[in-house]
Amino acid sequence: MTGSLNILIGDKLSEAGIELLRNTEGVHVDIKTGLGEDELAEIVGNYDGMIIRSGVKATAKVLANPGRLRVISRAGVGVDNVDLDAATKGGVLVMNSAEASTITTAEHAFTLMMALARNIGPAYKKMTEGGWDRNKFVGRQLNGRTLGLVGLGRIGRTVAERALAFGMKVLAFDPVFNADTACDGQVKLVKSFDELISKIDFLSFHVPLNDHTRNMLGADQFERAKPGLMVINAARGGVIDTDALLAALESGKCAGAAIDVYEKEPLEEDSPLRNHPKILLTPHLGASTEEAQEAVSNSACEQALEYLQGKGIRGAVNAAGVRLDLEPKQLSYVDLAQRMARLIAPMVESTIQEIVVTCQGESLVGAASTIERMALVEVLNSLLDVPINVVNAELLAEQRGIKISSVIEGQPRAIARVIIDITTKDQPRRIAGAIYQDGKPRVLEINGYHMDMVPDGPMVLLLNEDRPGMIGLVGNEFGGAGANISDMALSRRGDTAMMLLNLDQTPDAALLNRLRARPGILKILSVQLPELAVADNS
Repeated sequence: MTGSLNILIGDKLSEAGIELLRNTEGVHVDIKTGLGEDELAEIVGNYDGMIIRSGVKATAKVLANPGRLRVISRAGVGVDNVDLDAATKGGVLVMNSAEASTITTAEHAFTLMMALARNIGPAYKKMTEGGWDRNKFVGRQLNGRTLGLVGLGRIGRTVAERALAFGMKVLAFDPVFNADTACDGQVKLVKSFDELISKIDFLSFHVPLNDHTRNMLGADQFERAKPGLMVINAARGGVIDTDALLAALESGKCAGAAIDVYEKEPLEEDSPLRNHPKILLTPHLGASTEEAQEAVSNSACEQALEYLQGKGIRGAVNAAGVRLDLEPKQLSYVDLAQRMARLIAPMVESTIQEIVVTCQGESLVGAASTIERMALVEVLNSLLDVPINVVNAELLAEQRGIKISSVIEGQPRAIARVIIDITTKDQPRRIAGAIYQDGKPRVLEINGYHMDMVPDGPMVLLLNEDRPGMIGLVGNEFGGAGANISDMALSRRGDTAMMLLNLDQTPDAALLNRLRARPGILKILSVQLPELAVADNS
């Protein structure tokens, strides 16, 4: 197995996914299902990747000595069977294949809404009992009604697209989505859940279960709701207060609920939700289609292989939404942010307190988390002497008391921008950039100095007194050393100026030291950036 990528299959997967791995040159596959904790802990460090479903428990004991293990890929949505803290500490990426079931899950939520609106459940039950009561089951049409979405991620957006096609108005609340509209302006964002619930006819949840979402639909929210609200939950059990829901159904404040997920599964036989005339229940069928079940297995194998081959990250769970399966334009902004981070990091001269990455422009909304994390990796790699990757970067920042955040300003812009702000104990640092129509990255600002410069290859940043002769002095020194300046950006602020230089080759230390000794030169830094790919126009 030496020299190959060694992958352990710990649960039953689709043959198509396994064959993908086996048919890839340099990949060795072992299928070992039903292993206990001790058996798995003994062998897991021999593998680069492990692919599982829900049967394998990757506990802290299993991951105590991860060895060469770099990724655990879960075929399906949840990762409750993986100790995320232990994996993150060991630098092991944990991913799931939730996106493979996006369409299926969104379709189920929309199906529940349609069935609820048209009383399909009780009508079917009455028919099976030999009855026929058309008047009792008069429903609502969706066209012209307002749907409220809580969560506007991949599933929420997919539901929104279908609702719009049915002629519905769509409002959404998502606390991490900082924009006025989404879906090409067709979905309006509101500022709070309380505001949302007062304006809608149907409510559908598409959020994880956490401290912010647990029981978020309770008695107070039902009081603010329009009479006759219909509720759909195909996200997570626990986001709806069951007692409050039952009370709202009895009072008529809520006209009906369609539920696919529960706090405890399977749902208890004596649950008051069962057999309620206004509740439509399904047994967690969101991802249960033949297509989705095969797709999640195939995707788990594909994602693990992509990561191990250095081709990208999809479905990361302990890397805060890092994705490299982005649109080409979004990927170009990820590259821009990495270049900007490398350029600004050497200017940090004291303890970092906070790093904020701002993404401006609707086109960057889905890429903001990736841009933030990749920028963080580059900043920390420049300042710390420990191995840093997308898995452990946030943990290492946390351990050092560095606050990390991203700001998404999703309003439409002609040219999207990325800004990195670094707060330190002395001077704040800022760098801003964009990508123009020619596809090249540009640095537009460094610490208040405005410019237009391509961050590419060997670069030198020079801060000097703003007085005559400085440009000539710098040019003469570089020319005398045989170092060619291929491009130069100049900017003035107050009584100082900044020069940002592109060079044909990395300057030697002696040249930089001579410049540092020159009167009027306040600071000089050399940074090596990746060279931009040259387009082949032949």
